[in-house]
This record gives sequence, C-alpha cells and structure tokens, in this order.
Amino acid sequence: MILPIVAYGDPVLKKVATNIDADYPKLDELIENMFETMYNAYGVGLAAPQIGLPIRLFLVDTTPFSEDEDLSEEDQKALDGFKRVFINAEIVEEEGEEWAFNEGCLSIPDVREDVFRKPKITIEYLDENFEPQKETFDGLIARVIQHEYDHIEGVLFTDKLSTLKKRLIKGRLSNISKGKIKVDYRMRFPAMKKKR
Repeated sequence: MILPIVAYGDPVLKKVATNIDADYPKLDELIENMFETMYNAYGVGLAAPQIGLPIRLFLVDTTPFSEDEDLSEEDQKALDGFKRVFINAEIVEEEGEEWAFNEGCLSIPDVREDVFRKPKITIEYLDENFEPQKETFDGLIARVIQHEYDHIEGVLFTDKLSTLKKRLIKGRLSNISKGKIKVDYRMRFPAMKKKR
C-alpha cells in the first residue's frame, strides 16, 4: 500500500524517533508498504518519520541512483542492488574530510542543495529479522544512509544549510508546508491537517 509522505513543516519530522522491538505491530507489512511508497515516489531512501511514525526505522535501495550517468562507473556499481532495512540504528563513527553533494528529500520536494557530510560511517543496527549488524559504508551509500539516519534523529538536510541558504529557500519551504506544490506522489501537508 502506498502511504502519503509527510511534508516539510510537520512536527513528526523534527522529533527524535524511538526504538522499537520485534513485537512492533505489523512490522513486515510496514516495511513492505514503505518500500512501495519509496519506489512510487522515485526515492532511494525513506524513514518512518516521513510517513508519520516517530520510530527508528528507515530503508534504502540505491539501485535507481546507480543509473545516474554523472556518476563514475565505480559509484554506479556500488549503488546497484544495495538494499537494506535499518532498525534502531546508531551511527557509531564518522570519518574523513567532509564533502559536498547535492541532496533532495521526498518530504521537501523540488528543493535541492549541497550538503556537507563525512565520507565514511560505521553503523550498528538491526535488520528486518532483528539480527544485529555492524557495517562500515563509504561514498554515496554512506551519504544516503546518513540522510535517512538524520530523519530518525529529527534532522532535515535543510537544517545543515548556511543561514543565507536557509533564507533563500524560506519561501519555497513555506509553500511546501502549505501544500502549494505539485508532486506526482501522495503527500500529507501540515496546513491541511490543521483544517480537519
């Protein structure tokens, strides 16, 4: 089932999400719905807060990203077929010199900005079978994971921009929160929620 994606301005996107356990109701169905929602919106990652749930769950499938012709062949190969579910994730280490890459977000449509992040991370998490994992990722995969991880920490990529950049996009962000934007996937806007 395709779920509506929560738009910029909804308080759930600013909450630090809580851990879940293996008894979380209909978790398999939720994960399946999240993948379907992400693919429908042509995303490469989706976090539970983006569908209105303040829980520490996000998923990534960078395969569509691997078709970007601007990327090196090495990056394309690394991204192709990379698919994971992250539950109760904690980034335990970030390494290297920060580098900029143009990011966007399904909750903030039509806004893209350069964001600085470290190139290498080590993350501990539970997979969809609640098996503990500890892995190190680098490059664009690390970046996609960091972006989704930020969502469960209540952080948006726009929070990482300079004061000037934030001022420049303020009007566009305001329009998104009011639903004054055209998107080709289901969204839920904070302004519309208040009217009910």
